[in-house]
Amino acid sequence: MSKPKKKVVVTTTPKETAPTMRTAATRARSTAAATPKAELVFGRQTYIWMGIGAGLIALGLLLMAGGQMPSPDVWEPERIYSFRRTVLAPIVILAGLAVEIYAIFKK
Repeated sequence: MSKPKKKVVVTTTPKETAPTMRTAATRARSTAAATPKAELVFGRQTYIWMGIGAGLIALGLLLMAGGQMPSPDVWEPERIYSFRRTVLAPIVILAGLAVEIYAIFKK
């Protein structure tokens, strides 16, 4: 028994429609030029407002912190329950949060 011969099919294309040989570097350059640049979600002005809001929140936290007692045996409620810690610092933090919300929703 002899084996059947395999058929070999050869196709040709005209020169003008044949794809040209390109190196990987030229392919990368052409795809990089074709893809658009990624844009940021917010504009520059929005990020400035967000930075101001974050700064106000940090300032409020700093106003609320600190004030160690001079002696562990003495309790001074004026230091703990001062106007700066109980009223001013929370107002500054809430103002920072309001600026953040404004920055996010600003068109």
